[in-house]
Amino acid sequence: MSERRERKTPNKKSSKDNTPATKPKLHPRNKHRGRYDLPQLIKGTPELGDFVQPNKYGDDSIDFANPAAVKALNKALLKHQYKLEFWDIPENYLCPPIPGRADYIHHMADVLCASNYGKIPTGKKVTGIDVGVGANCVYPIIGTQEYGWSFIGTDIDSISLKSAQAIVDQNPNLAGKIELRRQPEPKDIFYGILRKEDRVDFTICNPPFHRSPDEAQESASRKVNNLAKKKVADPVLNFGGRSKELWCDGGERKFIQTMIRESKNFGESCYWFSSLVSKSSNLPVILESLEKAAAVEVKTIPMGQGNKSSRIVAWTFLTPAQQKEWKNTRWKEKEDLSKTPE
Repeated sequence: MSERRERKTPNKKSSKDNTPATKPKLHPRNKHRGRYDLPQLIKGTPELGDFVQPNKYGDDSIDFANPAAVKALNKALLKHQYKLEFWDIPENYLCPPIPGRADYIHHMADVLCASNYGKIPTGKKVTGIDVGVGANCVYPIIGTQEYGWSFIGTDIDSISLKSAQAIVDQNPNLAGKIELRRQPEPKDIFYGILRKEDRVDFTICNPPFHRSPDEAQESASRKVNNLAKKKVADPVLNFGGRSKELWCDGGERKFIQTMIRESKNFGESCYWFSSLVSKSSNLPVILESLEKAAAVEVKTIPMGQGNKSSRIVAWTFLTPAQQKEWKNTRWKEKEDLSKTPE
């Protein structure tokens, strides 16, 4: 048996390993707070074992600077934790870290909970929009499996949508829960997507972070060099990503400002709009834009994973009276008339 094959059964935790047993910065309901159960993951996704090797503490892990290893781990996590039968993405498309994506979903569940008398609204009647669903379709996967929600996934890239549709089509537990819509105008976000009759309970978005391809490449170099602990001549992002996924004119600040401007015109079609804000220096400008747009309520929710800190900004244009009507008509549990006394 080759050395590679032997690694398919990871070693027990080494006494040298100082990796914490839990990731306390992640949301309490996040299934990924603990250490990865590599033996269990490999059992369901054997190809993951090809990438498992001892780290510097002698404990089995994967090389997080290797895009193929990250993809195999993602596939294993989605299969094991979210009961997928199939998941794949085209080469060089964004392969996001699952724990951080799950955190966003759980925090949005808390936002809905706070707006619904302290109870998370669940089931397919609750609908979210994933702006920039990507080829991976990860946010809708987690949201449908954790809370039974329905999703509309949008994207400007036809290959991404084709990939996401293949994921939906080949997983029975996603059937009828995820609708994909192509954004025909790259500069628009909600225009061309939201229809007059649509009512959605929330939106989520991980906007393109960088302002230019050069900035994206520079960031990739820093990230890969840090992960590899050495300088890499031609760095490849460990999580992949095409140009449309990584950068746009003006970066995340301008993207979110456009989202705010458009969202005001759909203020009665959606309860909570939201977006990730990766760069803390962008937050004051974004909050100022929301104030100018006359958002009725704004929430800033801190997030963290490892040494990385981020935040979600959520806003609504619904008045208190409209908010009450929304939750009483869309989220209120129907009484079970079969149990009504005679």
